[in-house]
Amino acid sequence: MPSKKRNKTKYPGVYWIEGTGPNGKPERIYYIMYRKNGKLIEEKAGRQFQDDMTPARAARLRAERMEGKDLSNRARRELERKRKAEEANKWTIDRLWEEYKRQKQVKGLGPDENRYKNYLREPFGQKEPKDIVPLDIDRMRIKMQKAGKAPQTIKLTLSLLRRIINFGTKKNLCKPLPFTIEMPKVNNQKTEDLSPDQLQRLLQAIEEDPHPQAGKIMLMALYTGMRRGELFRLKWQDIDFERGFIHIRNPKGGVDQTIPLNNAAREVLESIHRTDTPGRTSSPYVFPGRDGGQRTDIHHQVNRIKERAGLPKDFRALHGLRHVYASMLASSGKVDMYTLQKLLTHKSPQMTQRYAHLRDEALKKASNVAAEIINGVIKHKPEKVISITDTN
Repeated sequence: MPSKKRNKTKYPGVYWIEGTGPNGKPERIYYIMYRKNGKLIEEKAGRQFQDDMTPARAARLRAERMEGKDLSNRARRELERKRKAEEANKWTIDRLWEEYKRQKQVKGLGPDENRYKNYLREPFGQKEPKDIVPLDIDRMRIKMQKAGKAPQTIKLTLSLLRRIINFGTKKNLCKPLPFTIEMPKVNNQKTEDLSPDQLQRLLQAIEEDPHPQAGKIMLMALYTGMRRGELFRLKWQDIDFERGFIHIRNPKGGVDQTIPLNNAAREVLESIHRTDTPGRTSSPYVFPGRDGGQRTDIHHQVNRIKERAGLPKDFRALHGLRHVYASMLASSGKVDMYTLQKLLTHKSPQMTQRYAHLRDEALKKASNVAAEIINGVIKHKPEKVISITDTN
C-alpha cells in the first residue's frame, strides 16, 4: 500500500498519488480499491503518462475487477507464475533435441544439426509430441518437396524427428506420437563406379593436391571401403599394425567391427606424420579436425580433388569411393558376397546384394573361359588314324 498522500477523484474507489515520470517531472499514479469475496483489495491501476491512465479508465478497470471480467494484479501474477512453471515442465521438441544431444554426447552432429535447424525447428520446435498431428508432417514434407529437396533428405529429416521423439518416450519425458510417421520411398541403390581412366586421373589429382589430409582420406576410402564418419572417428589406437587390422568403432550398424589392414592402406597410414599439422601433435585421431579434435567435415577439399580429376558431378567424393572399392572386389570374381558383406561391415546381406550382379558377370566370364578351353580342345582334336593290318 502506498505511503504517500492519497488524492481522491470523483470516481469512488479511485485515487492517485504523486510520483516521478521518466523525464523527471511529476506524474500521477492511479490506484483502485474494491472488495472481492469480502476481502478488500487495493492495487495499482497505472501511471498517468507511461500507461496513459486516467481516473475514468481506472474506474472502468475497477468495475471489471469487481464483476470478475478481469483478474486482479495478484491473480494475474499467480497465473503467470503457473504458466511459466508449466512451460518449464513442457518437453517440447526443442528441449528434447537439446537433451538428446546432451545425453548422446556426440561431437559434431553435423548433418543432423543442419537438418534440425533447417527443417524441424520452425514447424515443431515449440510443440510437444502430443500436439503434433499428421497434417503437420504432411505440410513439412510438401514444403521440402517444393524446395526441391531429394526424397532421401526428406526421409532423413523425418527419421531424425522420429528418433528425437522415441528418445523422449524411452526416457519418460513425453508421450509417443499417436500415429506412425510415413517415410517416403527412396531408391538408394545407387552404385557408383569409376573407369580405369577416371581412377587414374583421380589418383593423379590426389597426388598433386596440397591438403595434408583430403587425399589420404580419399585413398583410405578407396582402399578399405570405410565410411566417411568411420574415417573421421578413426584413432591411432584403433590400428593394429602388428597383426594387420583396423578396428571400426561405433559403425553404422552399431556394433564395433574389425577389417583387415591391407598393404595399400598401411602405406597411406605410415605416410602420415603426426607432426604434419602444427598444434595437433598430441591428437589421438588419424585425421584430426580443428584443435586436434574429431573432424566433422572435409567436403570442400575432397570435392576440389574430384573436380580436378574431372569426375562426374553426381559422384560422391567419399561415399562413391566406398562403392568403387566394393565394385572392384565384386567384379573380380575372387570375393564371395559373404566376405564382401564383412569387409563393408554391412548389417545384413541384403545391403550387399546391390553388388551381386557384378559378381555374377565375373562368374559368367569365368564360366565362358572354361567353355573356351573345352572348345579349343575339341577344335584341335587330332584326326583318328585307321591302321590296316596285312593279313596275308
